Parts: sequence; C-alpha cells; structure tokens
Amino acid sequence: MSQSVSALGPIARAGLGERPVPNISFEFSPPKGPKSEESLWEAIRRLEPLNPSFVSVTYGAGGSTRERTHRTVVRMLKETTLRPAAHLTCVEASRAEVDEVVRDYWDAGIRHIVALRGDPPGSLGGAYTPPADGYANATELTAGIKAIAPFEVSVGLYPQIHPESPSLEHDIEVLKAKVDAGATRAISNFFFDIDGYLQFIERVRKAGVTIPILPGIMPVSSFSGLSNMAHRIGVSIPAWLGNLFEGLDEDPDTRRLVAASVAAEMCVRLSEEGFNDFHFYTLNRADLTYAICRILGVRENPPQQPEAAA
Repeated sequence: MSQSVSALGPIARAGLGERPVPNISFEFSPPKGPKSEESLWEAIRRLEPLNPSFVSVTYGAGGSTRERTHRTVVRMLKETTLRPAAHLTCVEASRAEVDEVVRDYWDAGIRHIVALRGDPPGSLGGAYTPPADGYANATELTAGIKAIAPFEVSVGLYPQIHPESPSLEHDIEVLKAKVDAGATRAISNFFFDIDGYLQFIERVRKAGVTIPILPGIMPVSSFSGLSNMAHRIGVSIPAWLGNLFEGLDEDPDTRRLVAASVAAEMCVRLSEEGFNDFHFYTLNRADLTYAICRILGVRENPPQQPEAAA
C-alpha cells in the first residue's frame, strides 16, 4: 500500500532479513542551554553505538548558533567515535566570515560540511536577500568550501517544490549546479508521500544527477508541531497520517508506537525501491530513532575509543 502503513509490516519484513541492514545517519541541533545540552548528549550517547555513517549538527537561522554548532561537532570528534558533519549557511554573513568558519572546521579536524543557503532570522521558508559581500546561495557556498579544502560536502534538496522555486525543474537544475560546484551527497527534506518522492528521484536521475541521495526521515513526536513546520516549508501532510494521530494528543506512549511504525514502514518501502541509506531528523531525542533503527535491523556495535583528530 503506497499511501498508508501497517503496524506489523516493517517488523515482520525486517525480521525475515529480506533486505540488507541499512546505512543510517542522524541530524542533531546544537543545545540552547545546560539542560538541553544534557539532553542532546544523552541522545548522542544512546545512538552512537548504532555506528551511523555520519551525524550532522544544524546551524541556526542567520548563523545564530555558529559557536554552539562548532563546539558540538568538535566535542563529538574528540569524545565519541562518531563522524560529525557541520551544517553551514551563508545568510547574514560575508564571504570572509563564512570562509573563516570553514577554515576553523578544517583546522579542528572536521572533514564534512552540510552546505545550505539557510533562512534569515525569524523567516523560516521566507524570501532571502543575500548580502552584497556574501555567498548568494548554496551553490556558491559549496564552491567556496571546496576552494578552501577538500571537504566532503552534502547539500539539501526538496522532494516537493522549494517554497521559493518556480518549478520542480528549477529545483533539479539547482541541484545539478550544486553537484557541478562539488557536492558529493544530497540529503532530502522530510516527506511522507513516498510515491511522490520516488517520482521526484526518477526525474533527478534522468536529469543526470548521480551522487548519493539520502531520504530524510522525520519521526513524528508531535503531530501538531510537525504540521506547523511542514506548512511553513511547503511539505504536504497526507490525510492518512493525520488520521493515525487523531485523538492521541494526551497519549504520548501510543503516539510513539505509531510514529515508530510509520517511519519504519516508510524505510522498508523505500528499501524495496532500492534505497539503503536513511538520514533521521532526531530532534535531539533518541527514543524514536533508536526504536526505528532496531526495527530495521540495525544493531549496536561494541564500544570503541575515538580516533585522534587529524
């Protein structure tokens, strides 16, 4: 079934071992204060043994979390076995300021950057006017990063039309330009329309884009919060998903069970279509992401000592 989920489907199929164990990666956000930092590191420690391909740390609107993002990825590099990637945006900053951040990351031992244009402060999904002395977009930012050092550069893409884009064709041309600028991987925004996603990827591949594309998976911890976020960035929420969470506002345990089932079923369906790499938006919580990974057959590795930073 393409537009609905069944609670036992992913568990049964994953348990039968019909598909290879997927490669996983996680996104975290830098902490806002001591309490949120404690929660973040609890999530990191919980998910670290699953041996993700990489983990990324976001960069706030207008570069508002620059120092916290840098501090978090450097601590990950020093204190864990994780392979951290730092998000970087070009809003509210000159080229010189952005280039300084890039060099600081390289000097700290970070070798992977997620290059995004970003949104102005307080304007998620809103129109963006680049500064005269800044990078105009993620394509220019990617080229700038690669000119400084041989980073691995991941970029974002919208499986549905970007809020500022005139068409899907334009989005694909933008992605091709990012690849030409040096992007080595694309990570999709979250989505729930699997058929639409598959059609989008087919068009991307026909356009000649060959870099790995990771589906972005968003476990639904709060349906109202998800709906608000999705509305602001143009992500459609299918009726069947709303029906699953209807009446569960005061029932967090059932919400978590449903959320894990939905995300795992999506991953299994995508796996059946040939995808084997999934990027989870953790929202700095480990419980749902950990459960989904277990359903998909991902198991913990024995603890290891982190390697010394290069």
